[in-house]
Amino acid sequence: MPKRRPDHVPLRTCAACRQVRPKRSMTRVVRAADGSVAIDPSGKVAGRGTYVCDDPGCREPRRLAEAVARAFGTAVEAGTLQLEVTDAAT
Repeated sequence: MPKRRPDHVPLRTCAACRQVRPKRSMTRVVRAADGSVAIDPSGKVAGRGTYVCDDPGCREPRRLAEAVARAFGTAVEAGTLQLEVTDAAT
């Protein structure tokens, strides 16, 4: 089996803004088998996952809830998920 290239950077699409960015710079949100939705800081929790970038606009509660609901096909309330809003420009 061939080894992975050392310069390979996995890319993921942000659920909110649809921008493609490196996987390591994004936060994973996961829907577990029981239907619960949570933040996955380790990136290894079992379940269906989607990614959200570090842009403050993507992390505002209403937009985040809409993006996660679209990605998972389940209703998510705006206050359920709380991601820390960081200013990526600084």
